[in-house]
Amino acid sequence: MKKMILIGPALFTFVLAVLTVVEYDFLLSLGWHPIHDPTFDWPSGLALGRFGWIMTATFIISGLVMTLFARRLFLDLERSIPSKLGTTLLAFAGLFLAALAFATDPTIRDTPATWHGRLHDLSFVLLGLTLFPAMIVLGFAFRADERWKNLALYTWGTLALAGPAFFIKGAAFYVFLLAILVWNEIAAIRLNSHSAAA
Repeated sequence: MKKMILIGPALFTFVLAVLTVVEYDFLLSLGWHPIHDPTFDWPSGLALGRFGWIMTATFIISGLVMTLFARRLFLDLERSIPSKLGTTLLAFAGLFLAALAFATDPTIRDTPATWHGRLHDLSFVLLGLTLFPAMIVLGFAFRADERWKNLALYTWGTLALAGPAFFIKGAAFYVFLLAILVWNEIAAIRLNSHSAAA
């Protein structure tokens, strides 16, 4: 479990990069462009391609890993309202990340929206509505715990950088994704070091 929490963000990044290269022409056919329209059916559209099952499995695995990470973080942090609330929100964010496994609908289509496409879109919105507040609250939880204190400002700084990029879309979405994945990896490394010391 410890290793899974450590490799979770790296696994997501690796799969995303490899599938984007492998499915490049397919993504272009959906209307995606890496510079001019990078969020057009990306990364969710990767689940519609030839190797879509890999992206679907990655959503599920990454979401469950985030939920496990939230649980271990709760056990590691000093008990407080911010630590309980922050890790609970993070756990829900993990569940909504896993729920992105419901296949999205291509933006350009002649058919009505499907139930699974609507669930996918809802999960994406709920992911943002739980992950961002989780990071705000966790910043307070980190600040109150001596072992995590120096991660508080970094957490809020990441959110200040990633939050606007999430809503701006365009090429800024890469900034959002990278900032969140790096934050997750750094927090996982810190958590793992605490476990090793114990």
